Amino acid sequence: MNKIYEKLLRCKEDVRRKINFTPKIGLVLGSGLGDFANEMKIEATLNYHDIEGFPVSTVAGHAGRFIFGYVGEVPVVCMQGRVHYYEGYPMEDVVLPIRLMKLLGAEILFLTNAAGGILQGMKAGDFMLITGQIASFVPSPLVGANIEELGTRFPDMSHIYDEDLQTIVKKTALENNIPLKQGVYIQMTGPQYESPEEVAMCRTLGAGAVGMSTACEAVAANHMGMKIVGISCIANMAAGITPTPLAHTEIQETADRVAPDFRKLVYESICRMGEIL
Repeated sequence: MNKIYEKLLRCKEDVRRKINFTPKIGLVLGSGLGDFANEMKIEATLNYHDIEGFPVSTVAGHAGRFIFGYVGEVPVVCMQGRVHYYEGYPMEDVVLPIRLMKLLGAEILFLTNAAGGILQGMKAGDFMLITGQIASFVPSPLVGANIEELGTRFPDMSHIYDEDLQTIVKKTALENNIPLKQGVYIQMTGPQYESPEEVAMCRTLGAGAVGMSTACEAVAANHMGMKIVGISCIANMAAGITPTPLAHTEIQETADRVAPDFRKLVYESICRMGEIL
């Protein structure tokens, strides 16, 4: 058996021994959504370090646990803290949590993140619906022997982000008077923030926001046949667009400031997605 798949199955079996819950949606909580669990009816929590072989996030502000519960009537598993490639994990470990949520029953993957804004007219605190993605200098999670149990060797990536789910998010934002930009997300490796020259490259490539996660997770989820939707919280303008140097504390402050609208947008979108599952 493929060693990566074998490790994934061990994680699944370990979770199943501890948690009796079948989610329909997997939600990755980016910066600014850490308190989203307060909106849920929580059935169980499980710390990452209590799962055999599971990678543990080392980033400040990332709690590092799964939360199982209900958003409205929809069964959801939340990742409260994700694992990043820049933390030194191999890519197969970075996407292991995504694959695990699928094996536990999740049909939809809802990705959120804090990102640097590139689109003209953007400002810190905006939200951007992800309509497409670019992985720049980030290795594919599908490199190596294909895991046939998960998906095909050469998966199509024409429509990574599901159009029907995007429509739900757009309608939810409109009805709640929450401004919503749309654009392409580009993932860089990090952990350093991008140079002004790299941001100029990203803009030339057509990116609307830049960050250090999400694209690799979406590739792994698409490989497994999940429906994917994503929203970026624009926590800062990318380097070179404004003269202010970037600092993680300021980015976290912006994410916290707009968190109530972010939580509302995600919560109500998930409730509507439950109607099509």
